[in-house]
Amino acid sequence: MAIPLSIPLAAAAMLLGAALYTDLRSMIIPNKLTFSFFIAGLLFQLSVHGRQGLKESLLGAAAGFAPLLLLYAAKGIGAGDVKLFGALGAWIGAMPVLHVMMYSILFAGLIGVVLMIVNRPFFKRMAAALLTIVMRGGKYRPVEWAAWMSEGRAFPFMLAAVPGAIAALLS
Repeated sequence: MAIPLSIPLAAAAMLLGAALYTDLRSMIIPNKLTFSFFIAGLLFQLSVHGRQGLKESLLGAAAGFAPLLLLYAAKGIGAGDVKLFGALGAWIGAMPVLHVMMYSILFAGLIGVVLMIVNRPFFKRMAAALLTIVMRGGKYRPVEWAAWMSEGRAFPFMLAAVPGAIAALLS
């Protein structure tokens, strides 16, 4: 079944792509990115669907923001991830953003299990080398990635959010 590409889906894809890039490079999702997409989502929905569109956009933003705020309070994710899902919800609405969130959390759990399995010295070196190749020109270097993994630091949540969005789209 062919899925038509709409403006909100295209905007969501651009937002997720930009957030993935910045999160992998610096472990930060800039406020400029999330705020500008949030405002653009509100304005788009208002201009296309009027006040009802604005209301649904705000509801989508709240649905993306509020549940992840709890994860942020528990230090499970960063504040940029919370704001990103609020901006995403402004574009795609409440139920779709909740689906993306559900799949993202499932992918994050899977990634966490994989990290626990490979969190052995040999696998740490291999993962650091692989990430260095993937992240060429990024902020982190091989030694820093190895230190990052050995410290048990969190991985960029966008590594789970992007496949979560794809899974939500395909479901």
